[in-house]
Amino acid sequence: MRVEVLSVERLVFDDGTPVRAASALVEHDGGWLVAQDDATHGALVRDGEVRPVRLLPPVEGHDRFSEAEGTKHLKPDLEAACRTAAGALLLGSGSTPARTRAVLVEPAGAVHVADLAPVHAAVRAELGLAPGELNLEGACVVDGRLRWFQRGLPAAGVPAAWVDLDLDALVAAVLGGGAVPVGLLGTGVLDLGADLAVTDAVVLPDGGVLVSAATEDSADTYADGPVGSAALAVLDGTDVRALAPLPPVEGAVVKVEGVALESWASSGAGGRLVATVDADDADVPSLLLRLEVSGVPPQRA
Repeated sequence: MRVEVLSVERLVFDDGTPVRAASALVEHDGGWLVAQDDATHGALVRDGEVRPVRLLPPVEGHDRFSEAEGTKHLKPDLEAACRTAAGALLLGSGSTPARTRAVLVEPAGAVHVADLAPVHAAVRAELGLAPGELNLEGACVVDGRLRWFQRGLPAAGVPAAWVDLDLDALVAAVLGGGAVPVGLLGTGVLDLGADLAVTDAVVLPDGGVLVSAATEDSADTYADGPVGSAALAVLDGTDVRALAPLPPVEGAVVKVEGVALESWASSGAGGRLVATVDADDADVPSLLLRLEVSGVPPQRA
């Protein structure tokens, strides 16, 4: 498998402010809805424009959050997104009690918010994680189930993993404003090698799952750190079908945190992706990449 960077775009809102901490993206309303993990607004990238979309109400009066301002502990940390029949679903990482919300944006624009704290707690218990180790950073829909990816910290002995949930029950509860049922349907543990941890996921037409991954020198799931390497992998369940390094972008290794399918060849051997890069710096615009993937081997018989 090979990966090529076709284009690089700096994401800036129409008023000139940067799109910060682009942590997930999903197709929405004829464009791409990008989550900012340290803000209550997302960004809709469409037809050459980038406009804000409110996803959550202010948190204790704040719409943006940072360590420098002493508000990082309040940030919603929407780290995963996927498209459902009801609209765009965005999910908090669960790495702190403030990061356990789900947001569903309907095609017409209505926004629904739900608390997922009991679901996050059940996922942590199912994966056998200690307090502070949960960090769910990617999601996609596989066979009608929500497949939610635990990033992990392989260098510290916390592997990447996934858990399947009842997507229909979750979406119905978010739309209905009720408690979200846990609905655990299965788990899997991943080993991508080289201490790579999963940062996002998208399902391919043949049922495989393409994940973005990176190594980051951080002590825990809360702190950011320098990125050492980055890659894309294609998974069949917990098996790694293919793995390829992500080329440097403008001479630097970058952490892709959001990935979505733009097109894919009928042969299944490759296609084009849209991806977002979080610079971990509120003053630096996030990047929108277009990637060409080729040479993907077929599923094993």
